[in-house]
Amino acid sequence: MTLPAPLFASLRPQAPDALLSLIGLFRADPRNDKIDLGVGVFRDDQGATPVLAAVKAAERKLIEDQPSKAYLGPEGDFGFLERLAPIVFGPAHARQMFAVQTPGGTGAIRLACELIKAARHDARVFLGAPTWPNHPQILDQLALETVSFRHYDQANQVLCFDEMMSTLETARAGDAVLLHGCCHNPTGADFDLDQWRTIAELVGRKGLVPLIDLAYQGLGLGLEPDARGMRLVLDAAEDAMVAYSCDKNFGLYRERVGALYTLSRDADRLDRIASNIRALARVNWSMPPDHGAAVVRVILESDALTAQWRGELEAMRQRVAGLRQRLAASSPVLAPLGAQHGLFALLPLSPTQVARLRERDAIYMAGSGRINLAGLTNDNLKTFARAYEACVQGEFA
Repeated sequence: MTLPAPLFASLRPQAPDALLSLIGLFRADPRNDKIDLGVGVFRDDQGATPVLAAVKAAERKLIEDQPSKAYLGPEGDFGFLERLAPIVFGPAHARQMFAVQTPGGTGAIRLACELIKAARHDARVFLGAPTWPNHPQILDQLALETVSFRHYDQANQVLCFDEMMSTLETARAGDAVLLHGCCHNPTGADFDLDQWRTIAELVGRKGLVPLIDLAYQGLGLGLEPDARGMRLVLDAAEDAMVAYSCDKNFGLYRERVGALYTLSRDADRLDRIASNIRALARVNWSMPPDHGAAVVRVILESDALTAQWRGELEAMRQRVAGLRQRLAASSPVLAPLGAQHGLFALLPLSPTQVARLRERDAIYMAGSGRINLAGLTNDNLKTFARAYEACVQGEFA
């Protein structure tokens, strides 16, 4: 009798995550002057990713005052969701919405895409390229049809707005468009307000459903400016979704703090959306993790802690913006970075050039050419700029 093959025998090996592999390579490099521009976390000028003082204070209060560790329910921490909403949508927002807490912004994106799939199997999602790698991977796993448009010309370091709008003109009513709210990952190339107005007009006219990934609010131009363009699009849409992450602007990376906000002009439709989101969340993670969201809630419940957090966030923003401007001024080949925002830039480098920078100069970055500017310090910025300029000018032996 022939035994059947073991259950997992047919699985195909998956390629390791390139950024995780880069972490290992960096750690193994014995050179003291090595520069890590890979993993996308904020770092101070000493290369550390500190816990914010406002977070520490909120955690102390939680330890003293939290009465229970019982489940909160599928929606998560209502206080977190309610206190966060004015920061996302503005203090005077009046749109009816339904919100759930999610495991990070990734959980919010996944939940939003599952909702799109449940609503209409033939829905299409319009998606810029390049984008955060998890976006297309989530869409592919759900077998959602994706229509790609070019967001950024990496070789010429320019935003491809006209190409994007031309592609979006082909969308059908009910199609979704996934947009970065600010601090585009991986390019740093954001829309200006006039471009957001043009997007909003098209979304309203075509009946599209915007899904906004807002993962870096406050790290570009500031909390309010970073949300203004997105709000124009939300105001124009009949239905819309915002996938939010607190991992970056509260420094809560390992706590996985996110939220999905869904807006609709129709109350009955919003009720149906809410019931479906609850059901989808239940089979994905049952109940969301609590600690990080509770920390954010405690901060936002206190005027003093909120002011402290805003001050710390502004200092983070200024550090990144200062690095960006100094890089842009250091060499003509880096000048395009000055018009961009946030942690990331996508440099016009080939994988071979990236490898050469790693081998010759101990500069580590993603193979795509994406760099995290927060990996630079006052001590190594000029070193990086010189090595990069030599690389793009073909001065490598």
